[in-house]
Amino acid sequence: MNYAFATLFYFAAIVLVAGVAARLWRWGQVPAPLKIPTTPAPTTSGGVALRLARELVFFESLFRANLWLWACGWIFHVGLALVGLRHLRYFTDPVWGLVAWMQPLGILGGLLMVAGLAGLWLRRWAVQRIRYISTPSDHLMLALLLLIAASGLAMKFVFHTDVLAVKRFFIGLMHFQVLPLPADGPLVVHLSLVAALMLIFPFSKLMHAPGLFFSPTRNQPDDPRERRHQAAWAARLDVTKG
Repeated sequence: MNYAFATLFYFAAIVLVAGVAARLWRWGQVPAPLKIPTTPAPTTSGGVALRLARELVFFESLFRANLWLWACGWIFHVGLALVGLRHLRYFTDPVWGLVAWMQPLGILGGLLMVAGLAGLWLRRWAVQRIRYISTPSDHLMLALLLLIAASGLAMKFVFHTDVLAVKRFFIGLMHFQVLPLPADGPLVVHLSLVAALMLIFPFSKLMHAPGLFFSPTRNQPDDPRERRHQAAWAARLDVTKG
């Protein structure tokens, strides 16, 4: 089992990194020939950076669009960030001071993840128009994330596992060594679900997070009167006519 999970996580890590990089590169090559910022929009690059930061941290446009979706999404992402920081203890030795300090907050983050995901999934069933446009992949993503959070909390409160052995396993993988991994059922389920998420992530709608920075409605300043926006192909036409 040790070598099976080691191979699985090496493969999943390669797919995750290469898949995300390839998709970001493809998005970077897409032309944006028109000025289409969603107004009111900032008129300077600094303002655009501030707007993107607000979107990233507070989900500003989502707040204006739908409070139910905003509340559940924001709660889930805050919980995910806390859980991610808590899990850094499995990859650092010695554990960083901030990571050690916020370990209790990581448990709270797990509960927030479950609450936020439950609210998002309930919305997909309770709101008729959202239920109509929901696809199986929408439900699959929510179910996968919910199972990961629930199995993690189950290991914390019900089925305890040897976290030191788990840490030794992942530190060993970082040094290309395969060390024993506890054969606990809940841990096997949790890690299998995490590996599945890593494999699916680059090809799923979960890529909306980095996609925010490539959205022309968000990353363009509203300055069409002060600065003419000209696509490369249009500039070549002007040179030819001139």
